Amino acid sequence: MKRHEFLRELHKAAANRNYLEIGVNDGRSLRLSRVPSIAVDPAFKVVTEIRCDVHLVRATSDDFFARDNPLAHLKGGRHPLRNLRRGRSPLGHWRRTTLDLSFIDGMHLFEYALRDFMNIERHSDWGSVIVFDDMLPRSVDEAARDRHTTAWTGDVYKLTEILTRHRTDLLTVLVDTEPTGQLVVFGADPTSTVLHDRYEEIVAEYDVPDPQKVPETILERAGAVRPEDLLGAGFWPLLARARNLGVPRGRGWPALRRAVEEVTLLR
Repeated sequence: MKRHEFLRELHKAAANRNYLEIGVNDGRSLRLSRVPSIAVDPAFKVVTEIRCDVHLVRATSDDFFARDNPLAHLKGGRHPLRNLRRGRSPLGHWRRTTLDLSFIDGMHLFEYALRDFMNIERHSDWGSVIVFDDMLPRSVDEAARDRHTTAWTGDVYKLTEILTRHRTDLLTVLVDTEPTGQLVVFGADPTSTVLHDRYEEIVAEYDVPDPQKVPETILERAGAVRPEDLLGAGFWPLLARARNLGVPRGRGWPALRRAVEEVTLLR
């Protein structure tokens, strides 16, 4: 399954009420959204029809998240019926705005992707779904920090190991999509400061010169699940219902984690 096909089906499975995208490029992934969206890219060149209520932001993701209220576009007004007509929660003006589905496909260097995740997590919750693109490079050349190939993933693949080591409270699932795989992250915790506290330490360890020592498990896609298995799993309706009802993390996350882990056992 190709990455855009997976993303299209993920929008359906996650039943997300809003969407954030880091890295718009020509708009091929943004065009899949049908919900209120924010798309951030310092040099987007959208050439495809967009069919959602979208705030296109021409800025770096760091600058975007430094704004006083970066998710203002997703916040509902005071009128409940108007919110419903615009695809927003009728109580959206009074609720904390959280991201349901986020897609990180910005600068292909691990420290940028890590900062994007840290910023997105602050605006997410345990029922949010966060996706990294280009997580399974096909060669060492494709994974270089200094781009010298046409197809380029950079070294964002390192996020799988970084999150596994430093955030055991999260659940990460590598997905075997074409051409270069994706990583889906469940269980976001906006109160966590672990990555922020360890950011400099992490960068110092993982910022190494080319050629990158890409693990064989990454190059061989070991442990990556079939996209069809993840999309067809039975936990999605439960996740959406718990999220929409505002089920607290303590009640909702343990059951979701067990359900997602069962899918990973199929790989």
